[in-house]
Amino acid sequence: MSAAPTPELADIFREYGPAYRQAHPMLPYHHHVMDDIETCRTPARGSVVEWCDHCQYTHTYYRSCRDRHCPKCQGLARAKWLQQRQAELLPTEYFHVVFTLPEPITAIAFYNREILYNILFQATAETLLTIASDTQRLAVATGFFAVLHTWGQNLHFHPHLHCVVPAGGLSADHERWIRGNRKFLFPVKVLSALFRRLFLAALEKAYAAGKLHCFGDLAPLCDPAAFARYLTPLKFSKWVVYAKAPFGGPQHVLQYLGRYTHRVAISNRRILATENGLVSFEWKDYRDGNQSKVMTLPADDFIRRFLQHVVPSGLQRIRYYGFLANCHRKVKLALCRQLLSTTASELLPQSAVCHDFLATLVKANLSLCPMCGKGTLNRVTLLPPFHRPVPFRQDSS
Repeated sequence: MSAAPTPELADIFREYGPAYRQAHPMLPYHHHVMDDIETCRTPARGSVVEWCDHCQYTHTYYRSCRDRHCPKCQGLARAKWLQQRQAELLPTEYFHVVFTLPEPITAIAFYNREILYNILFQATAETLLTIASDTQRLAVATGFFAVLHTWGQNLHFHPHLHCVVPAGGLSADHERWIRGNRKFLFPVKVLSALFRRLFLAALEKAYAAGKLHCFGDLAPLCDPAAFARYLTPLKFSKWVVYAKAPFGGPQHVLQYLGRYTHRVAISNRRILATENGLVSFEWKDYRDGNQSKVMTLPADDFIRRFLQHVVPSGLQRIRYYGFLANCHRKVKLALCRQLLSTTASELLPQSAVCHDFLATLVKANLSLCPMCGKGTLNRVTLLPPFHRPVPFRQDSS
């Protein structure tokens, strides 16, 4: 007797989502994300009929939602993104730097997600660009990208940025490539102090402009004097900036990035069971020796925790800075290659390694016939989606 299939996030939304919608006011884009995940790869999305040109096998599949919060839709999106990034990797070691917000700032971010996320990106980018160009440090123009994550393993709200930074950069006159230290990038205490100052300055500016909202336990912060007192201890406390050891050249970076760029708050494989209104999922306790544990929550609380990590519509979770900035990436990368005296083909990961890695991400060649393994699947018919009404409640807060 085969074991019952483990539940997925979509199953939880279908079973407990209607009651959650009725019981809680929700933002419009939360409704949209829940609907996308519930209907992903179901008749509600429409279907595609394909035909094999070798064995005449007919194959029908339901269309995906392509929502960036859907755990089913990230494998192919991640593979495509990594393919595009190959040409941007340089023959140098890379560092992984993580910028984390302290708990009192996280509380403000909970009610002001979009503006606090933008401040987090801004302060992080300015910190790395400033320290890199400091004549007492490397004195280089660097280029990097940052990925926003907002969750911890237990689905609590925990905004932080993962930055991938090369060990070196362009000289001030752009005539040399200056290599950095192989053991560390920049002193984390220096990064932390500047990040703290830049972030708090931007936060105070946003508050003075009336852009921040304070609700619930933070309602007293609507008073400017109370807000100033709230921030005062944070100006002297330690802010966590964590720089991991370098993880090698382009081949290692490509595989490393696959674990970070297109993650969602929880993957389907971590969901273990749903029973009697409870959801059990696996999580890793970093404070207890990285032990794997099982957490069980009421379905209502599980959905609430997941929706905390739905980013506002239009907000970019991956951003590029320095010589990787979109406006001059092509020109600056060409200059880096010239200064490194390396041809473009040598900068890329080994093609076989790259092909195997990307194939692992997408699991299979989607155009190859699953029956004969020789023919190509050709699209012959598109069936329209079946639209179903979705309960909607405008957020009244």
